Amino acid sequence: MSLHKGRPDPGRTERTGLSVNPFYGAADPVGQMDAETPRRRLPDGPMAPEAAYQLVHDELMLDGNARLNLATFVTTWMEPQAGRLMEECREKNMIDKDEYPRTAELEQRCVAMLADLWNAPDPTSAVGCSTTGSSEACMLAGMALKRRWAHRVGDRYPGSAKPNLVMGVNVQVCWEKFCAFWEVEARQVPMDGDRFHLDPEAAAELCDENTIGVVAIFGSTLDGSYEPVAELCQSLDALQERTGLDIPVHVDGASGALIAPFLDEELVWDFRLPRVASINASGHKYGLVYPGVGWALWRSAEALPEELVFHVNYLGGDMPTFALNFSRPGAQVAAQYYTFLRLGRDGFRAVQQTARDVACSLSERIEATEDFRMLTRGTELPVFAFTTAPDVTSFDVFDVSRRMRERGWLVPAYTFPPNRQDLSVLRVVCRNGFTADLADLFMEDLGRLLPELRSQPGPLGRPRSEATAFHH
Repeated sequence: MSLHKGRPDPGRTERTGLSVNPFYGAADPVGQMDAETPRRRLPDGPMAPEAAYQLVHDELMLDGNARLNLATFVTTWMEPQAGRLMEECREKNMIDKDEYPRTAELEQRCVAMLADLWNAPDPTSAVGCSTTGSSEACMLAGMALKRRWAHRVGDRYPGSAKPNLVMGVNVQVCWEKFCAFWEVEARQVPMDGDRFHLDPEAAAELCDENTIGVVAIFGSTLDGSYEPVAELCQSLDALQERTGLDIPVHVDGASGALIAPFLDEELVWDFRLPRVASINASGHKYGLVYPGVGWALWRSAEALPEELVFHVNYLGGDMPTFALNFSRPGAQVAAQYYTFLRLGRDGFRAVQQTARDVACSLSERIEATEDFRMLTRGTELPVFAFTTAPDVTSFDVFDVSRRMRERGWLVPAYTFPPNRQDLSVLRVVCRNGFTADLADLFMEDLGRLLPELRSQPGPLGRPRSEATAFHH
């Protein structure tokens, strides 16, 4: 979450108040024509609910259209029945498990369903919890890795032993936050050539006796590709044979963990690999639920140190809980359970296959313009990244992003991290609700813009500091 300062932006002229349209008032339309609403302090008195609603509503109209946002992985459409169910549950605090026992039961059912979906050795013994999203889930998984490592090194921590975590440079920023917040050294495998994510052998070379684990990104936000989890585990198996180091793997499946089980069933990446200790996913991404719900699961109770788990009274019994966020609505958990019931395996397979089909088709059509070079094509996550073709000199990806935004499309343009900072790309995320018809409209708008872009004398230029990353 971004930090917002409580003062106006420099150089911005701040109004003392916001005039209220007289028709927002009560029965007398001219009774409050001189009313003003302060922006950065509480008003002196109340106003009519209709007026307050309209003021907020009108300002929010300036936001982008979420359905046309091809930057975000987050779900932007659900069925009306799901929305109604969430409205019925919005006042329930998820942490109050003894007061809302059925909501707690739905959470446990979702954990069991995911444990089965991710091939836990014994789904009934796998442990897990809901979170506000994958960022919190990653924090929890990292905490468990660090605590298990601290048990292994014994008295050397916090003395001479300094923990480290190995990951690719393409990780979502939450892993960098984890390392900063929990005082863990981040060891990142850089990109190399056309490899835009972690290399298994390079990751193993960065490991030592103080490595708490290796993070595999199962669905990179940069280009939509899967990291090779099985090959990573093989490299770490070989490392253990040579050195005795037993390094666990956490799979950050924020997006891919709810794609691969339905579309890539033969791909081994989950708890079928003994070295995979934990997995997280975002229910509000390809779990098809509005923001914010995530999931963190461990292959067994042994993978989650008991001292990290707190216990609450649940219907006269014991309910273990492990979370950073103590108060959050239960509505998203209810919506996740609804979605699991509503779709089942066959329904999820159909929805995710449609998203992949749209991504693959759209990437082919963009490539056919001959103005762009594809880095990925949507064959793993329904996400693809592309850059301008080598012979294109009149415009760059930032020009395309800016001009498409004029037509309502939010297509992020950003520069890759080291060692490929020379590469700037556009990325398209295809989600449920981004239909083939919308893809046609996207191509129509892009087709109208390309002649104008080709006629430019050169890229209009944009400072690198303003490049948007959109690692979400």
